[in-house]
Amino acid sequence: MISAKPFDYPYDGNLDARKTALIVIDLQEDFLSTTGYFALQGYDPAPLRAILPAVNQLITACREAGIQIIHTRQGYRGDLADMTPYEKWRRQRSGLEGTTALLRSSPGFQIVPELDVRPQDIIVDKTCNGAFTYTDFEHVLRAQGITHLLFTGCTTDVCVHTTLREACDRNFQCLTISDACASGDQYAHEAALHMVTVENGIFGALTDTAAVLEGLKKLGNSTT
Repeated sequence: MISAKPFDYPYDGNLDARKTALIVIDLQEDFLSTTGYFALQGYDPAPLRAILPAVNQLITACREAGIQIIHTRQGYRGDLADMTPYEKWRRQRSGLEGTTALLRSSPGFQIVPELDVRPQDIIVDKTCNGAFTYTDFEHVLRAQGITHLLFTGCTTDVCVHTTLREACDRNFQCLTISDACASGDQYAHEAALHMVTVENGIFGALTDTAAVLEGLKKLGNSTT
């Protein structure tokens, strides 16, 4: 098990690497670079870049334990055919009309090179904040027999939390790794993490990277 709050994860004590996936949300150039979408919105990408060492540690440990790595990328079609009128209005209001921000045809859509992405990793592309909406994410998880999800990435309060909530409503067992998630708004980050634990873990459990690494080490020892 992994030490967490308000309960150790998973709740039933049965951590099975074959049924677990590490979810890495939207660690793309558009969010982490100084010229991407996030920076253009006036946010400092430094807190997002700061989690990369922790996420890479988790990726390495999960691979060694036999846990599937799944990355998500957020962006719209290059021809904007999947962008609603409201989303176009927000884009114009934010001063992004005519830019390549958040378009799949742009370099900003790519996962940052500092992240250890391998050919065996699964990548899910999305247009919405939640990775389950209008994607094959749930089908992929069910097909792989995955029932337990470990959450990392950005931003804590938007895409991570939306996907987490969607997963909980679909009865996946969820663990959010606090220091492997980040936001450009510290207050929103802390509030999102707090919300995980309310009502005895309404959105699963909350932990940190050190606890996950320790738990995976014990998992490896138990299978040798």
